[in-house]
Amino acid sequence: MHGGDLTVVKLGGSHLASSHLNDLLDVVASCRGHVILVPGGGIFADAVRRAQAQLGFDDQAAHRMALLAMEQFGLLLSGLRAGLRVTRSPAEIQNALNSGAVPVWSPAEMVLQANEIPASWDVTSDSLAAWLAGQIGAPRLILLKHGDWSQESVLVADLVKEGIVDKAFSHFFPASGAQGSVAGIGAHAAMATAVRAGMLIGARIDLREPDARGLLPPCQRSKRRGGDGL
Repeated sequence: MHGGDLTVVKLGGSHLASSHLNDLLDVVASCRGHVILVPGGGIFADAVRRAQAQLGFDDQAAHRMALLAMEQFGLLLSGLRAGLRVTRSPAEIQNALNSGAVPVWSPAEMVLQANEIPASWDVTSDSLAAWLAGQIGAPRLILLKHGDWSQESVLVADLVKEGIVDKAFSHFFPASGAQGSVAGIGAHAAMATAVRAGMLIGARIDLREPDARGLLPPCQRSKRRGGDGL
């Protein structure tokens, strides 16, 4: 697959209740041929977390169940908008792109074959979106989050420390070779133009180490921690 014209967009499951969801899906659908959508786990992954805490099953089972949570949200999204197609492999992703559909990634088939991805809650859909970008050669990754991400850049170490992304993201994002950004859901109006032009929106993710200037602005620290479920 030649992914040079592609952007991986991760849409967290927490956006399920957002008033912007339909607008976001319209924008994603308008970017067909240029975008791959990675769903978070949202309420479905939250149910796995609660069940594991209550029943005590191991992380291997939780990992597989959380991957299925992402797949459930992906099925939901594909059922809301024509032109979004569930895909499970690079070949299916390419076929969807070739046919004018937007691939919605169902991760279980690829992830369960990848020895480098541990069965841990330290790896959620943010890291998996970065991993997918590396696997298909997509040069850009956009994480759609809540909050205002209008600043020029944000350090990846700060995103991890504040729980905006998962702990493994500091490994999987650099390894992907992609450039990335974090954008608020209110930026959807600008996303279609940016994605079709091969550009990022929001705050660019910076790999440099943090300094004494501090972490994220308070308006972002208060947002949901730990990413968006798996």
